[in-house]
Amino acid sequence: MPELPPPLPPHERNVGQFIAETIRAYGQHFWLALPLGLPLAIADQLSVREAAGVQMLVFWGTLPLFVAAYLWACRLVLDEQPTLVAAGVAVLIWLPFPALRSIYVLPAIAWLAFIGLAVPAAMVDRLGFRDALVRGRELGTADYVHALASLVSLVLVVGISSNVLSSLLHTQGDNDQRAAVFLSDLVLGPLLFLGGALLYVDQAARAVRSSDADLHPPVDTDPAGRPDAQVES
Repeated sequence: MPELPPPLPPHERNVGQFIAETIRAYGQHFWLALPLGLPLAIADQLSVREAAGVQMLVFWGTLPLFVAAYLWACRLVLDEQPTLVAAGVAVLIWLPFPALRSIYVLPAIAWLAFIGLAVPAAMVDRLGFRDALVRGRELGTADYVHALASLVSLVLVVGISSNVLSSLLHTQGDNDQRAAVFLSDLVLGPLLFLGGALLYVDQAARAVRSSDADLHPPVDTDPAGRPDAQVES
């Protein structure tokens, strides 16, 4: 078999490769990452087929689980220790999520793409609370289209795969539907948290790239479109 091409550097990574690198990270830390699926599995069990108001309460009630899962995912992917500031920032960012999700999932994802990277920023750069939020916004907007498209694509991949897996478990085994949904959420849910941590690497690289471009603008050209002529000796 021909060798696969090397992965693109983070500042050039497209959405497809972002998904592939997220799956690779899951494979590298499978047993340590598997518990990351518990928050989604538990929340889905408590909120499935419930009214929007009940679902909001469930996702607010499971806030500590989602916060702990994201901190642990950042620990695995970025090899940085969680901090109290990162935990506090994660709580603040998560609070609007259930309400936005009750309207439609896209606004909730857009919110996380915009500011969610404040959590890994607090861990990596050891920032204070306010500085972490500022840095998270800078990272989110460094290439907001990439951040939003990456998270939306990841949610779609996990959602579709989860439906297929739960249907397969339900029809091919003795599991009832709730158990099948729980198992599929448990196995596939970690991808959401690992991808959210990996997105920090992409956006940080893009932020540096953008900063370098601002500091070093392109060389001016003459009206004919040629670079500045060299001085003849």
